[in-house]
Amino acid sequence: MKTIGIYLYAGLLVLKSFPNLIKVRRIPDHIPFSEKGKRIFKTPKEVSQKVFKRTKSTIDVRGTNKLPEGPVLFVSNHQGLFDIIVLLGYVDKPMGFISKQEIKKIPIISSWMKELKCVFIDRSNRRAAIKVIDDGIESLKAGQSMVIFPEGTRTRGKAVQSFKSGSLRLATRANVPIVPIAIDGTYKIFEENDMKVKGGHVSLTICDPMMPDQYKEMKNHTIAEQLQQTIESVIANPINKVS
Repeated sequence: MKTIGIYLYAGLLVLKSFPNLIKVRRIPDHIPFSEKGKRIFKTPKEVSQKVFKRTKSTIDVRGTNKLPEGPVLFVSNHQGLFDIIVLLGYVDKPMGFISKQEIKKIPIISSWMKELKCVFIDRSNRRAAIKVIDDGIESLKAGQSMVIFPEGTRTRGKAVQSFKSGSLRLATRANVPIVPIAIDGTYKIFEENDMKVKGGHVSLTICDPMMPDQYKEMKNHTIAEQLQQTIESVIANPINKVS
């Protein structure tokens, strides 16, 4: 019953967000996205925090002082369904995601995602996947930070799978900082409990950014390896997490 209640609560919050969606759609185009993005992000952030708290879960966020100014590419491990809610709710920077095409069918949520400059991918269409990279680069150049999960799927546990390097072109072609984020504990809220929601504790650690002058001479696969090692180290050694 708790799981159904969470879904109903989240659905109600999304419905109640519709008037705010209308308001952000009316923000004049001449306003810089650095300012417009903050206005758009306010509602998804609040909704995500409320849903997370409704699960009776707790969160420990570290490394917020590591966030650079301007747009960045966030690179995170992907333990569970609640990773996106945690990122939206507790990383203080407007962000968009690369999402599967099917999400476009969900009313209101898909509209918010479009406002956040999320991009949608049809995984069955390889040519379309190339366009997704181009769309993501345009979002970054417009001033919107983006999130990628280079494992490509939820791991449903602590183990970090190999990072795929292709999506790192978002950063290398847009020339923006890459910020690794280590998430631990989200799988315990949902995946570990037979897809039923229960409270858990989550840690979210924002690690040192990799700046363009650091990675410009590196191959994408080398960048991916270093990012994976950084995130694995944080998850394996929670006492030594960034403060």
